[in-house]
Amino acid sequence: MPYIPHTPEETRQMLDTIGVSDIDALFADIAPALRPKSFNLPDGLSEMEVMAHIERLAEKNVVDVVSFLGAGFYDHHIPAAVDTLTNRGEFATAYTPYQPEASQGTLQAIFEYQTAISRLFDMECVNASVYDGGSAIFEAMMMGVRATKRKKLVISEALSPIYRIMLASYTKNLKLDLVTVPHRDGSTDLDALKAAVDSETAAVVVQNPNFFGNVNDFTELFDHARSVKAKSVISVYPVMQSILKTPGEMGADIAVAEGQSLGMPLSFGGPYLGIMTCTKKMVRQMPGRIVGRTVDTEGRTGYVLTLQAREQHIRRQRATSNICSNQSLCALRALAYMGLLGPCGMQRVAEKSMENAQYAAQRLTKIPGISLLTDAPFCNEFAIRLPIPAYELVDQLTERGFVPGFPLGRYFKGLENCLLVACTEKHSRQDLGILAEMVGGVIR
Repeated sequence: MPYIPHTPEETRQMLDTIGVSDIDALFADIAPALRPKSFNLPDGLSEMEVMAHIERLAEKNVVDVVSFLGAGFYDHHIPAAVDTLTNRGEFATAYTPYQPEASQGTLQAIFEYQTAISRLFDMECVNASVYDGGSAIFEAMMMGVRATKRKKLVISEALSPIYRIMLASYTKNLKLDLVTVPHRDGSTDLDALKAAVDSETAAVVVQNPNFFGNVNDFTELFDHARSVKAKSVISVYPVMQSILKTPGEMGADIAVAEGQSLGMPLSFGGPYLGIMTCTKKMVRQMPGRIVGRTVDTEGRTGYVLTLQAREQHIRRQRATSNICSNQSLCALRALAYMGLLGPCGMQRVAEKSMENAQYAAQRLTKIPGISLLTDAPFCNEFAIRLPIPAYELVDQLTERGFVPGFPLGRYFKGLENCLLVACTEKHSRQDLGILAEMVGGVIR
């Protein structure tokens, strides 16, 4: 049975209605040389055969490894209730709730998410419209460009290299000057960042903890940016915001994050959630939509879309973004996760992850030839320097069921012997001990 089950009579009626003689006439504007000559599609299979094929493919996935990968995406425990709540039929579609009279549940869920993130980040305004952490960084950067009408962006090299690649790609055809300030052995160079931010700067972009896991207080840098009327943008790790100094406390204008750590599985790379927050002064530059709470003519509480500066609502060239949408299903998972754990639960997750990282670092640095890349304070992630290439260690241990971390040489020249190790509350002391013994076995 074809994918489009129209009868010849129905097809003929549609062609007559639009005024073309046959199907080929629909593609007359495409040069024959550019049209496909054939489609390499296999013969159809029965349901039973399809299921068997998919199961064989799934069996190729390695799912029983102990992983210490991080680099912006973390394997935290997800309470079973998160799946139970978000799989309800009422949330089956995450499409934009344009009609408030028919979308009160979805609108309230987004409003509650905004409230929870606002409290976690200590920021005034939040949306639920950005795809992931990388696109959130780009949108934040462009908010600074629009607000200041300047073209210079100062970016810390300790910002995720994945995000920096995205920024380079997104701005390739824009007349912007991206100035990257080098890291110092994995540490964010605060003095160099401050020196680079001047009266021509639209925004300074940093990360906390940075890509190497190190923690910073950017209050002084953000004060300096404010003194020259530049905007401050910070990317953070949501789980660690339960114990670290918040973007609001540091005086950030815009704070963003990848929301995957708040109740979303790793899932081969998505879908994830771009968390985006800002001060009230910057809210008119924020992309996407914000849900607000109001009352109707009878005084009853209701939820509505308030600011909607997208191309569907205003002239396209004046839209704050053309690459954002409604992310309410992922936002709902984040809300469920935060609600189930509560402030104390999130703190315990962060503290347990940090405790595991401290223990792992102690065990690993006792191995001859291994040292920390920097002595800066870290949370649940840290970088070590090895006496051998990091890829060599990763290859050997992955074959034995342990992924020891992320090889930094993939993105940083000169750090080919360095490994980024991430711990979460899911790692047991036994896991950490086995990791140290296995690494020691390879090094020795």
